[in-house]
Amino acid sequence: MNLYGNTKKARLVLENMQSFEGKLIGYPHSSSGEVVFNTGMTGYPETISDPSYKGQIQCITYPLVGNYGVPVSKSDPRETLLESDKIHLHGIIISDYSVEYSHSTGIESLSSWLYANKVPGLYDIDTRMLTKTLRENGTMLGKIIVDDNDLEFYDPNTDNLVQQVSHKEIKTFGQEGKNVLLYDCGCKNSIITNLLDRGVKVTRVPWDFDFNKVDFDAVLFSNGPGNPEVYTSLIEKAKELIKTEKPILGICLGHQILSIAAGATTYKMPYGHRGQNQPVMEGQSNKCYITSQNHGFAVNDENLCEGWSTWFKNLNDNTNEGFRHKSKDILSVQFHPEAKPGPVDTTFIFDEFINAINKISKLTRS
Repeated sequence: MNLYGNTKKARLVLENMQSFEGKLIGYPHSSSGEVVFNTGMTGYPETISDPSYKGQIQCITYPLVGNYGVPVSKSDPRETLLESDKIHLHGIIISDYSVEYSHSTGIESLSSWLYANKVPGLYDIDTRMLTKTLRENGTMLGKIIVDDNDLEFYDPNTDNLVQQVSHKEIKTFGQEGKNVLLYDCGCKNSIITNLLDRGVKVTRVPWDFDFNKVDFDAVLFSNGPGNPEVYTSLIEKAKELIKTEKPILGICLGHQILSIAAGATTYKMPYGHRGQNQPVMEGQSNKCYITSQNHGFAVNDENLCEGWSTWFKNLNDNTNEGFRHKSKDILSVQFHPEAKPGPVDTTFIFDEFINAINKISKLTRS
């Protein structure tokens, strides 16, 4: 069995000039971005199709990747197993690659999927050493160099990445139920699916949409890529919405946007949380949940404005994982309650959000 196929050599060069030579899969061109690592053991199609990875080169720490192929991409979030309709990251780094794949949903190899999306990948890399380097030194800029076609290092955190991944057109999902205005900052399909499964209508709007133009019952700020402090206009919209009585939910980048709007600050983490086994504790109940996470920035909740309280903390490093308003129906979490990939321990976050919408609706009618 040919486990590899392509033996064309290429290399990853970090900004500290440390170099890792490997073999190429995917698209044969050089690429640059921020090098990060993900510790998930499964779910590489969902992870790679997550728009939150825009501008990043992802090192997958699990040793064997590609063995169950890639499922078909569909435009309807309810029918696809992928989290978006394209790959947004700038490259992947893996240890062992399997050309042969076997799964009931697999229709193509990982390499062919990368090629179709013009994304390069490297295998036969010492990912343990690379991950150790990133843990000890923090995430670094890096570049995949193919055929000695060198290029400049690229820092994605200085750009408006949300503008690049957000859908440009308004689209409505579902026909009945309360209308959730979904600010698409790079929204995963599974967030839409979780809302639809709970009987609401979802209106997905671009990141810079004027919410005064439509009627809605609640707001959700989605996940997405980049430095939250870059998105000043989105933060201003969040500040305006906080003043209303509409239920609001923030997820991942949406959590950071709401945090800044609520008076908190954010900071870049040394190497972030990217994986499917991050433990968080709910402050009131002291219950622990295992969560899926993908973020390189975190919230400093020490300077939240009065009226807000910390909801979740990370049990590994005590960083903020969520907060809520003490009197309004505003919920916000750093982790991904929709998972995909990862555990679904915290899907109750969506239930709380829907319950808040229904409660406000009953009060309005009375």
